[in-house]
Amino acid sequence: MRSRTRNPRGEGSRLREEIVDAAVRLIDGGGPERVTLRGVAREAGISAPSIYDHFADPAEILAAVLERFLGQLEVHIRAAIDQHTDPVDQLLAGCEAYLTFSDQYPPRYAFLFRYEPDSDTEIPHEPASGEAEPFEVLVGGITDCVNAGRSASTDPWADACAVWSALHGYAGLRASIPEFPWPPHQEMLERIVRGLARIVD
Repeated sequence: MRSRTRNPRGEGSRLREEIVDAAVRLIDGGGPERVTLRGVAREAGISAPSIYDHFADPAEILAAVLERFLGQLEVHIRAAIDQHTDPVDQLLAGCEAYLTFSDQYPPRYAFLFRYEPDSDTEIPHEPASGEAEPFEVLVGGITDCVNAGRSASTDPWADACAVWSALHGYAGLRASIPEFPWPPHQEMLERIVRGLARIVD
């Protein structure tokens, strides 16, 4: 069990984050199957009953982890987009960041698509004002290209679905069969994004 310094009275929110941190380490180290109340307690260096002040069961912990990973992916994409001013360059950078996240954090990326909260498990809180899930960022990126006259898309949402599907498929195939003679990475990215987002010069 990890040793842990007890939080001062009134800092229960810090313990909540430490519980989520512990669950993240378990997922990074072996997958969501390791996220049990006993396993999280051991990893966080706390007693299992203390978890109940913040989470009713492992499903609620995993829902909080899902929210965190979505936020991390969105921040990763936003940071890449913010380095550019041209809408097409922003779209390409955001999509590249998506693929980079899948490469750098394979367990977290896999968790985003493997975990489905139970119907009665609530995500801890809605995104704050100004935040958006990664897919909404992609829709907005294609919309920006349309508004700038750089995309012939007539349905940015549907085209974003196509781009996302292709990126996800490419990420998964590249990870599972790296020995395949893939075209250069940047060329694949350009083909996917420019083609499916209907980019025009």
